[in-house]
Amino acid sequence: MQPEAVTDKTILITGGAGFIGSHLASTLVSDNDVRVLDNLSTGHRSNVPDGATFFEGTLLDEDTLAIASDGVDLIFHEAALVSVQRSVEDPLTSHEINTRGTLNLLEAARKADARVVLASSAAIYGQPEHVPISEGDPKSPTSPYGLDKLTIDHYARQYHDLYGLETVALRYFNAYGPGQTAGDYSGVISIFCDQAERNEPVTVHGDGKQTRDFVYIDDLVQANLRAATTDAVGTAYNIGTGTSVTVRELAEVIIEVTDSHSEVTHTDGRNGDIRHSEADITAARTDLEYEPSVSLREGLKRTAEWIRKE
Repeated sequence: MQPEAVTDKTILITGGAGFIGSHLASTLVSDNDVRVLDNLSTGHRSNVPDGATFFEGTLLDEDTLAIASDGVDLIFHEAALVSVQRSVEDPLTSHEINTRGTLNLLEAARKADARVVLASSAAIYGQPEHVPISEGDPKSPTSPYGLDKLTIDHYARQYHDLYGLETVALRYFNAYGPGQTAGDYSGVISIFCDQAERNEPVTVHGDGKQTRDFVYIDDLVQANLRAATTDAVGTAYNIGTGTSVTVRELAEVIIEVTDSHSEVTHTDGRNGDIRHSEADITAARTDLEYEPSVSLREGLKRTAEWIRKE
């Protein structure tokens, strides 16, 4: 079942020049007045689709935020400092960008009476007691980034409860797809694909038996569109696939779909690495009618093809 169409709205997408935000902007721009707010620290101006209005700045720039959010009906909040490692090295900056920036955004949304669909994260759960992880499970973040995301996840629902603001928090598991570039802080799939395309060793941290739930960008966009139109506001949902794969298996499938001559090699494990992660998406299926539609193998093929063209 297709999500209800989002049309004739004035929409602000924070982080709209980045990976997830730019896919949302491209999906929505033909039928809506789309605005993008991004400081281009990790995103690229070329990712912003023609027809969208671009504002360069951060959520800490309250004047720019006020102009960008004036009169909007709907906000997709994707902007963040997403690096766990950087948050550990500089927790104050992580807090400013992720927590204070989101508070500024929620205040702007309150003035505009705009619905907010907010990007939360599986990082809020920390080391889970069991998998799959459901929304009510314990939350023990292992990094300032995870703590920031947990804080804004709570703020989103508090703004609904206190002020009647329509909010939906989406707890993304491991996102991937075309447009996600390989680098120090990007997703493991983009890094593995880049190594495989170059026929370099595909490097797996630790024994490779750690598991992850990888969700393709089209399904993340689907989840956001459903959250934009649902009556089930003031709550939070896991967004993944409900299945997981070991990192070693992931590397092997990527070598297959890229016809690479690479071999898998193992490096030292990373301190604090989450051992197992998999989303229980029962609530999203029930309330949002969300259903992941792209298999891991198909998603990896599409991602590898994009990397090859790039």
